[in-house]
Amino acid sequence: MKVFNKVAFTVLLGLGGLSQQALADNVVFTSMDNPATAKKPFDGSASAGYLAQSGNTKSSNFTAQTNMTWFQDTMAYSLFGNASNTSSNDERSSETYSIGGRTRHNLNTDDYLFGQATWLSDRLNGYDGRDTATAGYGRQILNGPEHSLRAELGPGVRYDDYHEGGHKTTALAYGALSYQWQLTDTTKFIQGVSVLSSFGEDTTVNSETGLQVAINSNFSLKLAYNVTWNNNPPSSAPDRTDTKTSILLSYTL
Repeated sequence: MKVFNKVAFTVLLGLGGLSQQALADNVVFTSMDNPATAKKPFDGSASAGYLAQSGNTKSSNFTAQTNMTWFQDTMAYSLFGNASNTSSNDERSSETYSIGGRTRHNLNTDDYLFGQATWLSDRLNGYDGRDTATAGYGRQILNGPEHSLRAELGPGVRYDDYHEGGHKTTALAYGALSYQWQLTDTTKFIQGVSVLSSFGEDTTVNSETGLQVAINSNFSLKLAYNVTWNNNPPSSAPDRTDTKTSILLSYTL
């Protein structure tokens, strides 16, 4: 009896990508970094997802990410990174790497200053490198154990190194919202949105919608849906919208 004539072997630790590829920019920071509510001096996680298929169709996808935050009385320091690779029939169709750092200084219970810098490599979508730096003022609108909401605004700058040659430096205006809702003791909803605009010439909108479910004290599953929209993408990757769905197994550091 023939049950699966198309798929001979599938390994699923996590669904690391159902995606429509465009620029996979990632400047939305959705982790908690408020030193006023931190329960320990360090908080971090490492996540990974892998999908492999062989037979008439041969494909693989790997996604990994990490986030680490150190807390002091009024300061928080974060490092984060992401890597994603997708291939089909031995041909690479997506390859993105990003790293970033962030600082936050609480002025009082509700107001804070922040600084954030990221580097992205996404050569198959037009960029050998995209460096972005932002800084400014933030407001902690909600700060309860159930709901957390913060808003940020400030100037920024971006340096683009195009895969087909050439580079460009652009001044930006930055705005972001990040929301977390602790639905139950083990389930958390995450929503983040950021906007980077060069005053009409180039605007990028990033969104992350996620659901994180704890398995035990160390492991959890995270379902995330990321959308990036760019109104002026490079000519080598003309699609304006990039979407990515991932299910990752996460380990608390």
